[in-house]
Amino acid sequence: MRPVDRFSPNRRQVLSMAAAVAAPAILPAHVLAQDKFPSKPITLIAPWPAGGSSDGVMRAFAESAGKVLGTTVVVENKPGAGGTMGAAAMVNARPDGYLLTQLPLGIYRLPHMQKMSFDPVADLTHIVCLTGYTFGIACTADAPFKTIQEMVAFAKANPGKLEYGHTGTGTTPHLAIEEFSGKAGIQLNPIPFKGSAEIMQAILGGHIRVMSGTTEFAPHVQSGKLRLLATLGSQRNKAFPNVPTLKESGWDTIVESPFGIGGPKGMDPAVVKVLHDAFRKTLEDPKVQETLDKFYMPSIYMSTADYTAYAERTFKAEKATIERLGLAKKS
Repeated sequence: MRPVDRFSPNRRQVLSMAAAVAAPAILPAHVLAQDKFPSKPITLIAPWPAGGSSDGVMRAFAESAGKVLGTTVVVENKPGAGGTMGAAAMVNARPDGYLLTQLPLGIYRLPHMQKMSFDPVADLTHIVCLTGYTFGIACTADAPFKTIQEMVAFAKANPGKLEYGHTGTGTTPHLAIEEFSGKAGIQLNPIPFKGSAEIMQAILGGHIRVMSGTTEFAPHVQSGKLRLLATLGSQRNKAFPNVPTLKESGWDTIVESPFGIGGPKGMDPAVVKVLHDAFRKTLEDPKVQETLDKFYMPSIYMSTADYTAYAERTFKAEKATIERLGLAKKS
């Protein structure tokens, strides 16, 4: 009889080795299933109070993107600090794509005005730009002026007595009116609020006469409760064709404000692409378009590369604006 080679495998050993060889073919699928993005809910920060136009738009984007991504996108409101709370939250966040934020224009401006915890270019991933605000100056229906020219005349006759509400010190509605006031030679009394919803409560309640903000004023203008004096864009708003812009009224102040979705720095490009594609597709969603139309916001799409370049340009441009207005932080 031939002696058994002690190094020759028996049947059980052969099966074990075969299983071991097969294991690597099984493991990658298991690992990929675990690593597939997204595999859990995503949080999207809206840096404004609940109930305002910004909150409504972000919730529409979140719901639509969640359907595309196959997960829930939960909106978390973090109001205050001129809309920069979302960007600040990205500094210590894991760059895994599960915490995102709206990126309003103020994040490129406020770091030039005061010490902030983030650098809007170096500390953020700009994923996709989606839309933008339309700004305007509105007043109560019983205000003692009916046009922007009459408001200027009233302010000149009553220096520092005409109050106006805005969305926070250093935000676009605030700086737009400060620039306009300087060019018009008037002194207004600015009253900061945490967001558009609070401003609307104040002006509809008769606590302030004038507001500078987004088009959340629109339905109240249409109902006759408020009067729209001017819009701040480069062209008249199609919803209010009879309302002049500040520029055509004689004061060269133009304010337009694109915004989109961002995350922490260092995100995996593959995850960024998944998020970019999902949020871009939301612009094709009829419910999203209905919400944008409701708040008179246009579709303003920028790819990841274009949005990143926009951020770099805007950060530099805002620095120049802040220095021109004498609002730069002390070094």
